[in-house]
Amino acid sequence: MTTADPGQLRLLALIDRHGSLTGAAHALGVTPAAVTQQVARAERELSVPLVVRGPRGASLTAAGALLAEHGRVIDEQTEQAGDRLAALLGHLSLRLRVGAFLAAALHLLPPALTALRHRYPKADVSVEDLPSERGVERVTAGELDVAVIASWALPPEPSPHIAVHTLMRDPMVIVLPDDHPLVTGSPEGTPLRLEQLRGESWVTILAGHAAREQLDRAAGEAGFTPRIRFQTASYDVAQALVGTGIGVALVSRLALTPVAGTTHRPLADPPLHRDVHAVTRSDTALTPLADVFRTLLIDVAADLRGTWTPRG
Repeated sequence: MTTADPGQLRLLALIDRHGSLTGAAHALGVTPAAVTQQVARAERELSVPLVVRGPRGASLTAAGALLAEHGRVIDEQTEQAGDRLAALLGHLSLRLRVGAFLAAALHLLPPALTALRHRYPKADVSVEDLPSERGVERVTAGELDVAVIASWALPPEPSPHIAVHTLMRDPMVIVLPDDHPLVTGSPEGTPLRLEQLRGESWVTILAGHAAREQLDRAAGEAGFTPRIRFQTASYDVAQALVGTGIGVALVSRLALTPVAGTTHRPLADPPLHRDVHAVTRSDTALTPLADVFRTLLIDVAADLRGTWTPRG
């Protein structure tokens, strides 16, 4: 059974539309000689005359006209596909889907989003809360364009198609009641050693979380096991509980909030931190706002770090 090539069908439709081989050649962006060769090849393969050449141009035989009907469908679908692709690329160029953990959403995203809106007022932006441990998988799945995540040890190791960009180092600080002896007995901003807190009651992040593992490991190296009074998944809740005077907490500097009855001190020994990253696809050609937003986040992170005290 002879099967017509889709390109041949489209060629016949273009010859019929333009009434000449030259017109079809211009539409395809090739030379008239190339079109002549393609017609000859189609006639050989299909074993039937398809085009009648004359002094005023070219016309189709009955067989050519039959095939051209199908070629017109292919030509229409080709044009529609081009139009739809252009619309899609136009939409993607203005789309930005962002996910971020709470502290980043509160302190890093707003200035970056404001700057983005000034540069690209027609940008189609969406933001959602995102657990850090799900950031890489959501970008890998194509569900987010940028994920802002935190890591307490080594940065995640994504696939070759995913890039992890470090935005900032976020130091961990001790949050204490503002009437605590370690606060009232030393100048503001005096660093504390973790071993000074061996006898304290603690408000900690839930067991199994990387932040909790960091505290447990550091306390063990300092020679004690934290006496845990409360556990929570939220730094905000931890700080609120410290404000009641029931204990102390290890909190990231980025997550600090002005809670009545609390203050904070930097850690001198051992200094602890977490890192904040922006996760994107390695190739952002289809979603260029992801690269723009990542650059804005880097600038915001640098500005924010500049407002922190050198040791805090």
